[in-house]
Amino acid sequence: MTDDELVAFAAAWMADDPDPETAAATAALLAGPDLEGLRACFGERLTFGTAGLRGALGPGPNRMNQAHVRRASAGFGHYLIEEATRGTVAVGYDGRHGSRVFAEDTARVLAGLGFTVFLADAPAPTPALAFAVRKLCCTGGVMVTASHNPPQDNGYKVYWGNGAQIVPPHDTGISACIGAIESLAGLSVPPLDELRRAQRVRPIPAEVDVAYAAEVDALRCYDGPTDLQIVYTAMHGVGRRAVEDVLKRNGYVHFHAVAAQAEPDPDFPTVAFPNPEEPGALDLALAEARARGADVVLANDPDADRLAVAVPDGAGGYRALTGNELGVLLADELLTYGARPEKPLVATTVVSSQLLGRMAAAVGVAFAETLTGFKWLATEALRHARTGGHFVMGYEEAIGYSVGEVVRDKDGVSAALIVCDLVARAKRDGVSVLDRLAALYRRHGLHRSTQKSLKMPPSAGAELMARLRADAPTTLGGVAVEATKDYLLDKTGLPPSDLLAFRLAGGHRVLVRPSGTEPKVKIYVEVVLPFGEGEALAAGEARADALLATLVADAAARLG
Repeated sequence: MTDDELVAFAAAWMADDPDPETAAATAALLAGPDLEGLRACFGERLTFGTAGLRGALGPGPNRMNQAHVRRASAGFGHYLIEEATRGTVAVGYDGRHGSRVFAEDTARVLAGLGFTVFLADAPAPTPALAFAVRKLCCTGGVMVTASHNPPQDNGYKVYWGNGAQIVPPHDTGISACIGAIESLAGLSVPPLDELRRAQRVRPIPAEVDVAYAAEVDALRCYDGPTDLQIVYTAMHGVGRRAVEDVLKRNGYVHFHAVAAQAEPDPDFPTVAFPNPEEPGALDLALAEARARGADVVLANDPDADRLAVAVPDGAGGYRALTGNELGVLLADELLTYGARPEKPLVATTVVSSQLLGRMAAAVGVAFAETLTGFKWLATEALRHARTGGHFVMGYEEAIGYSVGEVVRDKDGVSAALIVCDLVARAKRDGVSVLDRLAALYRRHGLHRSTQKSLKMPPSAGAELMARLRADAPTTLGGVAVEATKDYLLDKTGLPPSDLLAFRLAGGHRVLVRPSGTEPKVKIYVEVVLPFGEGEALAAGEARADALLATLVADAAARLG
C-alpha cells in the first residue's frame, strides 16, 4: 500500500482500537508520521496458521493486541458456526503480558456470538486447557500463550473439538473469516460481569482438574521406591503447581522448586530467553541440583507443555538430555514396563531421531512418522484410534512429549511424572539413566543428532529452499547422499511441507526446513553408528560428534 493508504489504514484501526495504550502508540506513530514504524505494525498482518497467531505485543494487525484478538475470536467463532454449531468453547491463558485480558476478550466475543464459554480463572498450563476441551466436549478451545517465545511476545493457540490443535483446512478457513471482519464496530462484546451472571461465561469446573489428575496417575507403570531428590524450575511460567501436585501425589515428596523462577513473571528476569533448551537457561536449576545432590532436574517452558531434563553425568555434574534422548527413554519405559494395549502406536516427527522406529519394529509395535508439530502427532493418534488402536506415546525433538491418550498435545506435566518413574526405576536397579540410554544404543545402534538454525527472513529462506531443490548436494561432509526426499511434493504420504531430507550412506540424515514460527531455516542432522558392548558411552558419542560436526559445518556452509 502507498504511504497515504498506510496512514489512513492505521488511523482507521486506531479509531477501532479498544485498548487506550495501543491506540496511543498508534497515535504517536501517526504524529510524525513514523512511516517505518507504521509499516512494521500495519504494513502486514500476523499470519493465522495451524499454530494460530504469535507475535510481538503492540498496535496494528502485525502485532498481538486486543483489537487483533477480538478479530481472531470473532473469526474463529464464525468459522465454528459455519462448520459445527454454537456450543461451548474453553479458554485458558498463561502468565504473559496481556494474556488474561486477551483471554477475557476472547470469552466476551465468543459469548457475544452465542457460545457458552468456560474461562480459566487463573493462569494454567497449556495441556490443562487442551484436556478441558476434550473433557468438557467443547466445540473448540483457545489458549492465550506464546509458549517459550521472548517476553515481548504473546500468542493465540486454537484447538478443535477433538482436543487437538487445528490442522488444514481449518487454519485457512478461520483465517478467511478473520479477514472478512473489516471493523469491530458491529461486534458484540458484552461486559464480563454481565456474561458471568447470565452463565454464558463460566469457570472451568474443578472436576476437570480432578479428572486430569486421575488420568495422569493412571499412566504410571512403576510402583517402586520414590526417594528421589528432584529439582524443578517453572522458568517463570505456570507449571510449578501442577508438576508439584502430580509428583507429590505419587510419592515424590523431595521436590525442590527453584525459588527465583517458581512463579509466573512475564518479564522472565533470570533468563535471557525463556526456553529450557537455550544455553544458560538451566543454570539456576543446575546450581541447586549440585547443592542438593539431586537425582534429576526438571524444567518446563513457560506454558508447561514442554519438558527439559538433566541427569547426573557420573562425573559430579549434570547432563541435559536432548529431546530425542528423552523421547526414546520414555518410549523404552512405557513399552518395556507398561501394559501393552491393543494395537499400540508410538509416533514421532520426520525431523526427530530414527531410533524410535527401530525400537518399535523390534517389539512389534506400530510406528508413525509425521510432519513437524504436535498437531500432526495428534492427528495420527486420532486416526489410529479410529481403527481400534491405542496411542502409547509420541514426541518431537524440540522437547515435546505426549504420554498416553490423556492430552492430544504435548504435556510437560504428565511427562514429568513418567520421567521421575524411569529415574526412580534406574536408581532402584542400581543403574543410571545414561546406562539405560547406552543399552538402547547397543541394541539398535548409536543415534546422535543435533540442530542448527540459520537466521534469515522468510523470503531468503524460500530462496534457499528453491536453490536446494534446483541443485541438491550429492555429498555432505564427504559422505555420499544416497537419496533426496522432497516433502513439498505429494509423494510422501504426508501433507505437502517445505522440507528436504537427504539420506546419506550409513543411515545418516540431514534435513532442512524453514521454521513455521520464527525467521529461521533449521538444519537437522543425525548420525547412526555401531555401538559395541565394551565401548563407553562417552567414547561412542565422541565418535558420533566428530561426524556430526563435519556434516553440520558442510550443510551450514552450503546453505548460509
